[in-house]
Amino acid sequence: MATPDFNLLATLDVLLAEGSVARAARRLRLSPSAMSRALARLRETTGDPLLVRAGRGLVPTPRAAELREQVSRLVQDAQAVLRPAKKLRLKQLVRTFTLRTREGFVENFGPALVARVGEEAPGVRLCFVQKLDKDSTGLRDGTVDLETGVIGKATAPELRVQALFRDRFIGVARAGHPLSQGEITPTRYAAGRHLGVSRRGLGGEPVDEALMTLGLERKIVTIVGGFSTALALARDSDLIASVPERHTGNLRSGMFSFPLPVATPEITVSLLWHPRLDADLAHRWLRGCVRDACAA
Repeated sequence: MATPDFNLLATLDVLLAEGSVARAARRLRLSPSAMSRALARLRETTGDPLLVRAGRGLVPTPRAAELREQVSRLVQDAQAVLRPAKKLRLKQLVRTFTLRTREGFVENFGPALVARVGEEAPGVRLCFVQKLDKDSTGLRDGTVDLETGVIGKATAPELRVQALFRDRFIGVARAGHPLSQGEITPTRYAAGRHLGVSRRGLGGEPVDEALMTLGLERKIVTIVGGFSTALALARDSDLIASVPERHTGNLRSGMFSFPLPVATPEITVSLLWHPRLDADLAHRWLRGCVRDACAA
């Protein structure tokens, strides 16, 4: 089956509105003969005369009368699709955005983000969901609007990515922990009782590789799935946690934080979204809000 010429829809819309080949031709800036040929094509395509002579004018057939409103609506919808997006009116915007983040992000950057969104677009609601893995299905199927995280091999290649901030791992222990007194050497640090953080329960962190080059190894007595759990345990025990500094700032309040005694690579926390939302004005505004909240 041949693909229909959708340009004929606009011609049919004008013909049905004007009820005259001559007036339709003037409106579309065509010659009367070109408009007559277009009408002939429309008759062939629809299998209906559409406009028939009645005295000195033309009148629509029942089929044409039936199509008039539908064709007009289709043409208006097509014009709306091809027209540049309207100016974003934040005060009138009503929308829910879902953000998928790892624990600590909302606690540190959420207050500033929520405050700004509430001030600029009071009809916008933010829904934060926990990031348990690096699966990009939510961004692909539209159930997630934005995501934060560290780019890795599992990150879908088609996603848009923008760096938010650099972070580094630090050590954290309860206030008054023995490590809070005196120099923290690699040997002294490794000799403590440690918490491992792994979403899959496998253990192994950048600090372990650095210690291994010195012939040292942490004694990991407990493995948890997230930073907030690790900090909660460390707060009320002698366990030592290794967590990203900026990502856990508010979660570490009142605890003893210290630079790791070995060099570990920094990480880049990025913002991720699907390319279909790249030009969406409201989504673009939200991305700017997240960037500003993280830069503050």
